[in-house]
Amino acid sequence: MSSNKIKWSSWPLLVPALALLAGILLVPLADTFIRSVSAPGTYTNLLTDGVTMTVLWRTVVTAATVTVAALLIGYPYAYLMTRVSPRARGILLVIVLIPFWTSVMARNFAWIIILQDGGPVQSLFAFFGAEDVVLYGSTAGVTIAMTQVMLPFMVLPLFSTLGGIDRRLLLAARGLGSSPTAAFWKVFWPLSRGGVMAGVILVFTLSLGFYVTPALLGSPQESLVAQLLAQRTTLLLDFAAAGALGMVVLVVTLVLVAWANRMGGTVSAIGVVAASPPKDR
Repeated sequence: MSSNKIKWSSWPLLVPALALLAGILLVPLADTFIRSVSAPGTYTNLLTDGVTMTVLWRTVVTAATVTVAALLIGYPYAYLMTRVSPRARGILLVIVLIPFWTSVMARNFAWIIILQDGGPVQSLFAFFGAEDVVLYGSTAGVTIAMTQVMLPFMVLPLFSTLGGIDRRLLLAARGLGSSPTAAFWKVFWPLSRGGVMAGVILVFTLSLGFYVTPALLGSPQESLVAQLLAQRTTLLLDFAAAGALGMVVLVVTLVLVAWANRMGGTVSAIGVVAASPPKDR
């Protein structure tokens, strides 16, 4: 009885958080949905508009490319973090967290300098004879910069998951005759899929709505969905179409998160990922 009273008496503590959530998220979402259905045929026009569908497809492809690149870079990095000494692990963790401590605008302007015409990257390609490579103002340049920005969102969930895997399972597999490669794919990889799914969904969903990097490094001819939303709200004042597009992106995000949770990945807050470093086994 006393336990139930304690539980019920704790519910009022949620009121400030729920009020804040309703004020800054639920109310604007409801207003956006109402605007999107206020004009007849908004969703039909959205799905039949060639320009909008092209931008949506380009956004999905870019987000998928960024996700794959972040996974290919982040998985070995996170694995290395679980194998080194605590001091080296701390250094590697600081390197991952540096983007969080740097202004988004500063990072993007740094990428502009790196990728611009005559910049270091183009000079490097020209040195090897590829003088026609242009990254600034292209989807390729946006993808490279977004991968760097999104990499921590892949590394931290992976680090949390990989650090919790018992290495003795690999030794047991080796003792039963498995090669190192077979032991990794049959033992280690299946146990790490939860962290992989969490990182993939975090990076992919954040990439779908990313605005600053595509706006600064991309071009209007190769815009992504966030740029299209900004154009329809600030220039065209077409709030109904912008709301419908935003709701479509939201539904896609919710479906992906639900699918990730069903597949065994959990999309949780990454702030506690590094709270307890893995023990060396």
